[in-house]
Amino acid sequence: MATAVQKITLSSSRDIPFNKLVLSQSNVRRVKAGVSVDELAESIARRGLIQSLHVRPVMGEDGTETGMVEVPAGGRRFRALEVLVKQKRLAQTAPVPCIVSDATDDVLIDEVSLAENIERAPLHPVDQFRAFQAMREKGMTEEAIAAAFFVDAKVVKQRLRLVSVAPALLEIYAEDGMTLEQLMAFTISSDHERQVQVWEAVKDSWSKEPYNIRRLLTETTVRASDKRVTFVGIEAYEAAGGYVLRDLFQQDDGGWLQDPVLLDRLVNEKLKAEAEIIAAEGWKWIELAVSFPYSHAYGMRQLIGTTVDLTEDERATREALRDEYDRLEAEYAQAEEYPDEVDARMGEIEKTLGAFEMRPMIYDPAQMARAGVFVSLDVDGTLLIERGYVRAEDEAPLEPEPEIVDPETGEVLQRGEPETYHQRAVISLGGEPATSPEEEEDEGEAIKPLPERLVIELTAHRTLALRDAVANSPRIAMTALLHRLVLDCFGIRSSGNALQARVSEVHLSVQAPDLGDSIPAQAIDERHAAWRADIPLDDGDDRLWDWLHDLDEASRQALLAHCLSFGVNALYERPNPYSGNGISQHGLDRRLHEADRLARMTGLDLVETGWKPTVANYLGRVTKVRILDAVREGVGDQAVELIGHLKKGEMATEAERLLAGSGWLPEPLRMEDHEAFADSADADGSEANALPDFLSGDSEDEEPSEDEEQNPGHRIAAE
Repeated sequence: MATAVQKITLSSSRDIPFNKLVLSQSNVRRVKAGVSVDELAESIARRGLIQSLHVRPVMGEDGTETGMVEVPAGGRRFRALEVLVKQKRLAQTAPVPCIVSDATDDVLIDEVSLAENIERAPLHPVDQFRAFQAMREKGMTEEAIAAAFFVDAKVVKQRLRLVSVAPALLEIYAEDGMTLEQLMAFTISSDHERQVQVWEAVKDSWSKEPYNIRRLLTETTVRASDKRVTFVGIEAYEAAGGYVLRDLFQQDDGGWLQDPVLLDRLVNEKLKAEAEIIAAEGWKWIELAVSFPYSHAYGMRQLIGTTVDLTEDERATREALRDEYDRLEAEYAQAEEYPDEVDARMGEIEKTLGAFEMRPMIYDPAQMARAGVFVSLDVDGTLLIERGYVRAEDEAPLEPEPEIVDPETGEVLQRGEPETYHQRAVISLGGEPATSPEEEEDEGEAIKPLPERLVIELTAHRTLALRDAVANSPRIAMTALLHRLVLDCFGIRSSGNALQARVSEVHLSVQAPDLGDSIPAQAIDERHAAWRADIPLDDGDDRLWDWLHDLDEASRQALLAHCLSFGVNALYERPNPYSGNGISQHGLDRRLHEADRLARMTGLDLVETGWKPTVANYLGRVTKVRILDAVREGVGDQAVELIGHLKKGEMATEAERLLAGSGWLPEPLRMEDHEAFADSADADGSEANALPDFLSGDSEDEEPSEDEEQNPGHRIAAE
C-alpha cells in the first residue's frame, strides 16, 4: 500500500501596521553591503514594497502573544520603511505586507534569517544589461534610468554599450565563457561580425587579454591622437560624415576614427590647399606627403636664403616680452613652482619669442624657379614646410653656352643664358600629380612614364596571377625550388636551421581595390582553404610529418607547388640600395627577368586570369597620350580617331568600352617578348566602335551628305 505524501502548508500573509513591527535580534545581517538603506527607502517610495517581510509573533514570558511581531528576514526593508516614517512620508500605522510564521515552528528563527539572505540568487549582469536596454527602448532616457537605480549616468551608458556587443558573445559571457573585462574590450567596435572573428581568433590563444582584443578590433582604425587627426581636426572629420568610436571603460585618448579613407581624403585635400598657397611663391615643384622617409632629400642641394628682418614694431614687441619674462622669472625665483596663471603666461611668451626666431626666408627667384618644397606633417600634426631643395637634374650648367652673334647682321643666333620664365609649381602627392578633377592636362605628344604606384598595383596583379600559375604547375614549382636550393647549396650558405630552404610570403602592401576579387585571388583562397581542411595542423609536428610522408606523389607535388607559390615576387619597387630593406636596380631587373621566365614556363596569360583595362585600374590614371596609344594597339587607328577629340574623363570611359575583349595589356603586365597589338588590330573597325550619341558631337537636326550616306563608317571616324 502506497504511503500518502504529506502536504506542506505555507505561512499565511497579512498586512500588519508598521508600529507593531520590531527588528529581530536574531537577524544574521550585521555588516552593511550593497544598496544603502536610504537608497532602498527611495526605491520603496518609487516602486512600493516589492518583497514582503517575514515575521513571527513576539511571545511573552507566560507564552502568550504580546501583540508585537519581530522581523527576522527583511531587516533592511524594515530599516528603509523606518526612514520613510521618520521623514513623515509613511504613516506609523501604515499596513505592511508580511508573511507570518507560527511562533511554535520547529525551524529556528536564525535559520529563517540566514536562508533568506544566502538563498537569494543574484541577477546575472547580462540580464541587468538587457533590462536597461528594454527600459530605454520603452522611452526612458539614460539619465532617468540612472536616477531610478541611484547610479551615475555613465554607468548606464556602459551597461547599454555592453549589451550592444554581438549576441553570440553575450551568450558566451552568460555561460562564463569569457570575463567581464574581455566583454568590455569588444565594445570599442560596433561590427558584430568582426567581434566574432576576433573572439574565434583569440579564444584558444594564450594571448586573449582585453588589450589584445582591443588591438585587433582597432587595427583598421585611426587613433584620435594620430597626427593626421590633429592636422584635420575631429570636428572637420565628423562634419564630413566620419564616426568616432569611444571606449567607455578606460582612457582612450579621444577614441578611434572608423573611416581612415575619409580621413586620408581630408588630409590630402588640406595638404593640396596649403600647397596651392606655397605654389604662389614661385617654386618649380612641391612634393606632398603625410611623412617622408628618412633622408628623402638625399643628393639634393638646399638653397641658402636671407632671413627677413624684423620691423621696428616687432623689435619693440620682442624686447618687451623678454623684459616681462625676465621679471616674472626673477619674481618667482624662490618659489617651488610657478602659479598656474604665471606658468601659462610664461608659456605664451616663450611661444611668441620662438615665432620671432623662426623668420621667413627670402630666396633668389631664379634659384626658386629650379628648386622645390617638401610639405608634410610634423609629429605633433602641424604643417612642416621644407623649402629650397634642388634636384640634381634641375641644376644649372656649370659653364653657360657662349653667346653666338652673326658678324654681318649683328643678330644673336644663340643666347648664353636661357631666358627665365615662371611656370606654375608641379604639385605631387605620393609621387603622382595632385591635380583637381576639373583640371585638364596639357600633355603634348610625349608619352610620360607610368606613375610608380600604378606600376606597383599592376605588378601586384601579375604577382598574384603568377602565384596561381606556379601552384598549378608542380613540375615548374619543383624546378624553381631545386634552382633555389642549388643556388644556396653551391653559393654562400647561412647558419641556422637544418634545412635553409624556406618560403617567405611576400606582402602586397600596395594593391588595387579589385585585387581581392580577381580570379587568381579566389583560386588561391579556395585552394588554401581546401588544404587547410585536410592538413592535421593541430596534432603536432610528428603527426604532420607522417601525414606528408604518406601522401601520394601527385598530392605531394600539388602541395609543394601551392606552398612555394606564396614566395613568388614579381612586384616592381623603386630601387633603393641605400636602405636596409631596399633593392638595387640590378636586383630589380633580375627579379622581373625571373618572373618573366616563370610566366613563360607556366604559360601565364593575364587576359585569361580576368585582367582587363578599366578606368579605375589604368585608363583613368594615365595621360591622354597613353590612352590613345592603348586604343591604337588594342583596337586600331580608326578607334583612335573616334575618341581623340574627347576630354580625358570621357576618353577613358570610352576607351574602356573599346578595349573590352581586345586582350590588350599595359607594359608592366606583358612578357619581355610580348608583341604589340597593332598588327592584330582590326583595321576596319566594328559596330562596337561607334560612340554613344552623347559623345559623338552629332546634332539630330543635321542632314548627312551624299558621301556620308554611302560611307557611314568613314563619317563617324571623321568626327
